[in-house]
Amino acid sequence: MHDQNSALITLGWDVGGAHLKVALVNTDGVALQVVQVKCRLWLGIEQLEQAVDEVLGQLQYAAGQHVVTMTGELADIFPDRISGVMQIADVMRQKLSGQVTFYAGTSGFVAIADVAYKSAAIASANWLASASFLAKQIPQALFIDIGSTTADIVLLNEGHPFTRGISDAERMKSESLIYTGVVRTPVMAVSSRVPFLGEWVTLAAEYFSTMADIYRLTGDLKLADDMADTADGAGKTVEDSARRLARMIGHDLDDAPMSAWVALANAFKQQQLNRLKDAVLRHYSCGIIDADAPMIGAGVGRFLVFELANQLNRDYYDASNFIRAQTDTTKYWASACLPAYAVAALR
Repeated sequence: MHDQNSALITLGWDVGGAHLKVALVNTDGVALQVVQVKCRLWLGIEQLEQAVDEVLGQLQYAAGQHVVTMTGELADIFPDRISGVMQIADVMRQKLSGQVTFYAGTSGFVAIADVAYKSAAIASANWLASASFLAKQIPQALFIDIGSTTADIVLLNEGHPFTRGISDAERMKSESLIYTGVVRTPVMAVSSRVPFLGEWVTLAAEYFSTMADIYRLTGDLKLADDMADTADGAGKTVEDSARRLARMIGHDLDDAPMSAWVALANAFKQQQLNRLKDAVLRHYSCGIIDADAPMIGAGVGRFLVFELANQLNRDYYDASNFIRAQTDTTKYWASACLPAYAVAALR
C-alpha cells in the first residue's frame, strides 16, 4: 500500500445490485484508483460483505473517509427500499473504518445515525451525484450514463441538474431512468420483433440471451466490462453469443452464417438506440437547454451515447474529459464507474 496521508484520501462507494464500484480520490479531485467487482446482491446480503472485503484487499491507498451511494436497495432480497438502504448502510458501517457518510442527494451527506431519517433521499441517488458533479464542469449538456442494466438521462443547466422527479418511479415516468443496459438486459426486453434474412421475426419470451451477447457480436463491449454471467451459464465467445441469440428467434447457430447473426445483433443495437433516442428527443424538447447542447456519455455503454450524438448531430464529450486521474486507465474506469468517483469528488 502506497504511503500517503490517509486523511487526504476519500473512498467513494457505489453499491449496486450487480456490481460494487469504488474510487479513491485525493483532496485535489484526482482519481488514484478505481475498482469494480461483482456483487450479486439478489443472492443475499453476504454477497455485499464479500465484495467489500474483495475491494479492501485490492486498495493501493488507505482512505481517511468513506462516502457511500447506492442502488442496491432495489434487490429483491429486501422487502422494500427503506429496508434495503438500512441493511446496506449497516454492512458498510461494520466493514469500513474511519468516517463513513452516505450521499442523500440534495440533502448532502449524512452520518449513519441519520440514514433511517434520510433513507428515501439515499435510495438510488447515485445518478444525482454524477449529474451534480458534471453540472459544475459545463454550462449546458445532456448527460447519459448507460450501464449494464439501466440508462440515466439528465439535463444539465447553469451548474445544476434538472430533473422532473427524484424517485425511481418519477424518473421512469419522465424517462430519466430507463431500464435498458448493455450487459444484463434480456434481449426480449429490447424489442418484440426484428428483421432477419429479409423477414420480420418475433422473439421467444425466454431468458435465452442478454444484451452482452449483442455487443460481443458487434464488437462494442470491452472484455473488462463483461462481468455478468451469461443467460445459460456458458461461455462468452462470439460463437457462444450467437448460439444464445439464435435461440431467441427459434433457430440454432448452424441455421445461418455468422454474418447473419452479426447483422441480427446490429438490428437489436439499433432497436435499443431508437428507444434511447426517443427519450433523448423528449428531454431536448423541454427547452431547458439549447437545442444543440452537447451530449456527455458515461458508463460501460457510453458507445451508444456516442452513436446517439452522431445520429442527432450533437457534439459528444466523454465523461472522462472532466475527470482528473493519475493515469489514463484510471480515468477510463472513473468514467465507467462515475457515481463512485463523483460522490468522492463532491465530498
